[in-house]
Amino acid sequence: MTPRVFFVIGPAGSGKSTVSRQLARRYDAAYLDKDTVATAFTELLLEQNGSDKDDRDHNAYYQSTILPLEYATLLRLCADNLHVGRSVVLDAPFGRYFGDRDYLVNATTDWPEAELVVVHVTAEGHAVHDRVAHRGFPRDTWKLAHWDEFWTAATNTPCEWSGATHILLDNSADTLDLGGFEEALHALIA
Repeated sequence: MTPRVFFVIGPAGSGKSTVSRQLARRYDAAYLDKDTVATAFTELLLEQNGSDKDDRDHNAYYQSTILPLEYATLLRLCADNLHVGRSVVLDAPFGRYFGDRDYLVNATTDWPEAELVVVHVTAEGHAVHDRVAHRGFPRDTWKLAHWDEFWTAATNTPCEWSGATHILLDNSADTLDLGGFEEALHALIA
């Protein structure tokens, strides 16, 4: 059976992690969260550069040097799992790469065969705001203080990557139901 890679994308607070964990359980897939993979190293690199470890959105050093390294590392870990026949769920926003239609095609050239599924996690703005405020991450301070600017940027760049199946998953409700997702997945891949 060909392994799958689920790219679970969406803005902060949309529920990517909740969706990702459910998908990993449901499909017996490895779960790779970019925050778990990279946060400790990212914070250290930012501090050693004299930067605020919690300000990434407007930090040129983070955007040009660290962020690409985070994603390259995440994708290499994914490839390692694919080489042993394991499906993978990637929990990361990937927002910087939405404008590159061929991003997945180019990023996966050295991977073994895999079905690529992009899961667009969406939620209503008020639900996302409440989740971001509730989780209380220091790195979300700017987002909350500039909510309209953050939300506009987070929702104005569509992801239309080629080379993958795309499925929309509305995660506005308090509980997650994967039933509709599974129906859509089977209809698109079957």
